[in-house]
Amino acid sequence: MKAEIKSQIKEWLLMTMGTLLLAAGVYFFKFPNNFSTGGVSGISVILGHYFPQSTPGDFVMVINVALLIVGFAVFGRSFGVRTCYCSLLMSGLIWVLERVAPLSQPMTSQPLVELIFAVGLPAVGSAILFNMDASSGGTDIVAMVLRKFTSLDIGKALMLSDCVITLMACVAFGMETGLFSILGLLIKSLMVDMVMENINVHKYFHVITANPKPIEEYITRELHRGATEIRGEGVYTHENRTVLLTVMNRREAVMLRKFVKQVDPHAFLLIMNTSEIIGKGFRGIN
Repeated sequence: MKAEIKSQIKEWLLMTMGTLLLAAGVYFFKFPNNFSTGGVSGISVILGHYFPQSTPGDFVMVINVALLIVGFAVFGRSFGVRTCYCSLLMSGLIWVLERVAPLSQPMTSQPLVELIFAVGLPAVGSAILFNMDASSGGTDIVAMVLRKFTSLDIGKALMLSDCVITLMACVAFGMETGLFSILGLLIKSLMVDMVMENINVHKYFHVITANPKPIEEYITRELHRGATEIRGEGVYTHENRTVLLTVMNRREAVMLRKFVKQVDPHAFLLIMNTSEIIGKGFRGIN
């Protein structure tokens, strides 16, 4: 029970950290430079330009709350509590920052550096949230509703909407800011997947050996991992071999590789990166 509570606390802390990174990237780097790379924050930047009596943070709050109401109206209690928490937290943080630490201009005179942070921080934050089966709401809620009622290709539809919002930045803020926004959209589309893969990456081992027992004991007793044993036969020599299948994190992988070479210098190792592992000791089946 205690382990489960600790796991829950860790997950909510990670979601909070991811949301903080999102809010920081949007407020400190996206808003002052008028970068519009799609999504609710992109729409809000443009609306803040055309309706200066309200701030972009106000529009983020209004749009996200409206979309959450739609989400609950469509999906009822099954609508994600985590998404609701992250969406409201991000909107609230941006709204508070606009009043506590107002920015009248970018923090540096280097728009490319600012763009990297404007895209990079939210990308890392979004990757953390997606890894926790959460999101910051916004256009993700639109995607959920469209998926429920239409047969549209949601990924393409969202990418198209992001492109339209980004192109609108060219009209609202000029070609230079618009081109930076287009570049930011391209970077964003690559970074989230890249960060998610690096967060989850583990090493998948095929160990082909004639001396499996000490390796199995090391995996189970020292590394506290499981393994699967398969009987095999060499095609050339027709000698019996054991194939061990196991998955490790990076640190454990280094230790296992070193140990295998010590106990069986002739062992054959195939080591691959994998980022989707479902099972005991890794991710549960949702």
